[in-house]
Amino acid sequence: MDRLEAMSIFIAAVETGSFSAASRRLRIPLATVSRRVSELEDHLKVRLLVRGSRKLTLTQAGDAYLSSCRRALEYIAEAERDATGEYQTPRGELTLSVPQVLGRVHVMPVVAEFLREYPDIRVRVQLTDRKINLGEESIDLALRVGDLPDSSMIALRAGSFGQVVCASPSYFDGRGMPERPVELVRHACIGYEGLALGTTWQFGAGKTRETVTVPCPLVVNSIEAALSAAVAGAGVACVLSYLVDEPVRSNKLVTVLNDFAPPAIPVSFIYPSQRQVPLKLRAFLDFAIPRMKDRLRYGTR
Repeated sequence: MDRLEAMSIFIAAVETGSFSAASRRLRIPLATVSRRVSELEDHLKVRLLVRGSRKLTLTQAGDAYLSSCRRALEYIAEAERDATGEYQTPRGELTLSVPQVLGRVHVMPVVAEFLREYPDIRVRVQLTDRKINLGEESIDLALRVGDLPDSSMIALRAGSFGQVVCASPSYFDGRGMPERPVELVRHACIGYEGLALGTTWQFGAGKTRETVTVPCPLVVNSIEAALSAAVAGAGVACVLSYLVDEPVRSNKLVTVLNDFAPPAIPVSFIYPSQRQVPLKLRAFLDFAIPRMKDRLRYGTR
C-alpha cells in the first residue's frame, strides 16, 4: 500500500463527504477509493470512517488521524518546494481561486502578463464563486470580495469597486437622467437575480442610506447580461464598477447618481499563514496587486 496515496484519498473522502465525490475529485475509480481507505484502516487496525447511507462520518480515531495526515502531507509538500528551489527562485505551479466575472474581466489579463514575466511559473486558475477552503483544496491564493471574517489567513488589499447606475446615451436622451434615486421609479430598469441587487437597489450609507424598489420590465440572471442590455438601450442597470470602465470611455454608457453610491466593496488576496512564503507566491502578489488596484480604480472611493 502506498500510504501517502491512501492518506490523500482518505482526506479527499472526508472533505467531499463520500467515496463517490472523492472519486470524482481525484479522477480515480470509486472502487480504488474504497479499497485504499479500507487498506489504511487494516494497516492501522482502527476504524477511521463510519460509512452511512448518505455521508461519511469520522470516528474519534479518524478525526485525530485526519489532522495528522494533513500535517504530514503539508510537511512533504514543503520539503518538495524546498528541494525544487521554490524558496530560492520563483518557479513551480501556482494555484489561484477567483470569482468568475471578476476573474474573466480583470484577473486573467494580469495572469497572462505575469506568465510572460515569469516563464518558470505555471498558473492554474479556478474561476468559481464558491467560497473554498484553501487548505483543503490545495489552493495557494484566493481573491475574495467584501469584508473578510477574522481568520488565520493573510489578507492583502487588491483594490475595491463600487456600484454604478448607468444606461446608454440614447436611453437617457428619450427619458431624461434621474437626479435622485427615488426618480428611478419612473424609469425602465434592468433587474438582476443575484448578489443583493435584484429589483431593490440601495444607495448611500448610514443616515443617508436609501432603498428604492425599481420597476423592471427586464430581469436577467447574469451581471454581464444586465450590462449588455443597458448598452443596447433596454433601460437603467445597476452594475459593478469594474465592468463599466470601457463602455463609459467609449460613450456606450453614461453613469448617473454617482453622489448617492454606497461605500466601495473591498477586494483582497488571501493565502494561508506559513513559515516561509514560496517565491512564486510572493512574485505574483508583488506583480498582481498594483495592477489589480489600477484596474479596479474606476468608480471607487
